[in-house]
Amino acid sequence: MTHPAAAPGGTVPAPDDGSRERSIGLASGVAAYVIWGFFPLLFPLLKPSGPMEILAHRVVWSLAAVGLVLLALRRPWGWLRDAARRDKLPWLAAASLLIGLNWLTFIWAVNSAHVVEASLGYFINPLVNIVLGVWLFGERMTRGGLTGTLLALVGVSVIAWENWRGLWVSLLLAASFGLYGVVKKRAKLGALEGLFVESGLLVPLALAYWAWLAATGASHFGSDARASALLVLAGVLTALPLWLFALAAPRLPFGVVGVLQYLGPTIQFGLGITVFGQVVGLSYWAGLVLVWAGSAVYLSSVFARARKQRVTPPV
Repeated sequence: MTHPAAAPGGTVPAPDDGSRERSIGLASGVAAYVIWGFFPLLFPLLKPSGPMEILAHRVVWSLAAVGLVLLALRRPWGWLRDAARRDKLPWLAAASLLIGLNWLTFIWAVNSAHVVEASLGYFINPLVNIVLGVWLFGERMTRGGLTGTLLALVGVSVIAWENWRGLWVSLLLAASFGLYGVVKKRAKLGALEGLFVESGLLVPLALAYWAWLAATGASHFGSDARASALLVLAGVLTALPLWLFALAAPRLPFGVVGVLQYLGPTIQFGLGITVFGQVVGLSYWAGLVLVWAGSAVYLSSVFARARKQRVTPPV
C-alpha cells in the first residue's frame, strides 16, 4: 500500500482506507434499500403481465444493462474464467436461484395486494442477517447489539401476530434474501461481474419462458410501446440496487447491512397503507416502533465500537 509523500515542514497523514471503504459501503447500502423500498410502485404498472413474465424480463434486461456497463467501463473479461471455477460456480448458481425466487415472490406479493406482508419479510430479513453474521462469519455481538436484536425480534413477533396468514410470503422473502447475502460473500466476485453471471445463469430459463409466451400469443412485450418500455425498465432498475448491494455487502459488517435494510420495508409499509390501501391494526404499529428502537440500539452499539477502535492506539 502506498501513502502520500510528506509535505515540506511536516507529514501528510495516511488516508484511512478502511474508513473510506466503509463510507462507500454505507452510501451504497442506503441507496440500494431506498430504491428497493419504492419498488412496489413499479410492478402494478406492468399489468396485465403476470409475475413469471415480469420475472423473465427482469432477468433478460438486467443482464443487458450490466453487460453494457461492463463494456462502457472497458473491463477485461478474464474474470469469466475465474467465475467458471469449480469452487465458485456452485455459489454463483445458488445466488442466481435465490435471487430469482426472491424476485418472483416479491412480484407476486405486490401485484396480489400483499405489500404489507412483503414489507414484513424485509423486517425479518435483518434479523436473519445478524444471526448468519454471528453463526457463519464469526461477527461478535456486543451487549447493546444483543439488546437491539432482541427488541427487533419482539417487534417482528408482534407484527406477525396479526399477519400470520401471509407469513409464508414474509418468511420466504426473508430466508431467500438472507441466504443470498451469505452466498454473495462466499462467491468473492466483483459487484458487476457477479450480477452479470447470476443473470446469465437465469437467462436460458427466462428466454425459454418468453418464447413460450410468444408462441402461445400470451406475451405482452411488443403489444404497445409503453408496456414494452416498462418491462425493459424493470430489468434496468433491477440491476441498479443489486449492484449497490453487492458493493455494500463486502465493505460492511453483516449486522450493519441487516440494520440498514429496515429502510426498505419501512418505505414499503408506508406505500402499502397509503398507495395500496391495506389496513393494519394497532399491534403492527406497536411492533414497528419496537423494530425501529431495536435497530437504533443495535446500530448505535456498532458505531460506538467502531469509534472506540479508531481512538484506541495499536499495542
